[in-house]
Amino acid sequence: MLTYLAYIVEGIFSIGFLWKIFVYARSPAPLLIPTTPAPVTRSGVVWRLFREVVFFESLFKADKLLWIVGYAFHAALALVLIRHIRYSIDPLPEFFAHYQIVGIMAGLVMVGALAFLLARRFVIDRVRHISSPADYLILLLLLGIGTSGLLMDFILRPDIVAIKHAMTTLWTSSAASLSMASPGDVVFILHLIMVAALIIIFPFSKLMHLGGIFFSPTRNQVDNPREQRHINPWYVEK
Repeated sequence: MLTYLAYIVEGIFSIGFLWKIFVYARSPAPLLIPTTPAPVTRSGVVWRLFREVVFFESLFKADKLLWIVGYAFHAALALVLIRHIRYSIDPLPEFFAHYQIVGIMAGLVMVGALAFLLARRFVIDRVRHISSPADYLILLLLLGIGTSGLLMDFILRPDIVAIKHAMTTLWTSSAASLSMASPGDVVFILHLIMVAALIIIFPFSKLMHLGGIFFSPTRNQVDNPREQRHINPWYVEK
């Protein structure tokens, strides 16, 4: 059952993600609208996109507190994902023996940052006004995933041996399965379901900023309207 679920989730995510990237790539940009001050060379655009993706430059300029929380969340999420490699690789590299505490601390930071971002959508009027049900759903799923993960780390410990066996055989012909012998195992099943739900809705939500940022005309255009004419893709010269 777990194997079939994994294939379904992966298929929906892959097809949806690639389709959205195809749509972004095909969308015409009739106007030259880079956010100024903008680079005047293609290499400058690459450097600008690098700063945006790695350092969240525009968010830093707009809201320092939101930048701190948002950056903390993304960095912590990356560390947590790295820690999860331990469940799918056997034997583990030696450095993972010293990495576990880093992953656990990152989980605490991630949940704290998510709680702040969710509270912000309720407390700040202008943010609450532009928030859609999908925004709350994504935050609640992420918060549920993080909270259930910490719950399994500190309180309700599932059968790690069975979980690792299921994960390492997930993509093989032998069907991976999990039992629900303890409260920790039940929490893990809920954790897995929330992860699957998040992956499924990923390509159809604002989470697609992961790939969409590279197709944003305000970021990927060169500011050279005087040096080079920008032709509207819809324009047909008569």
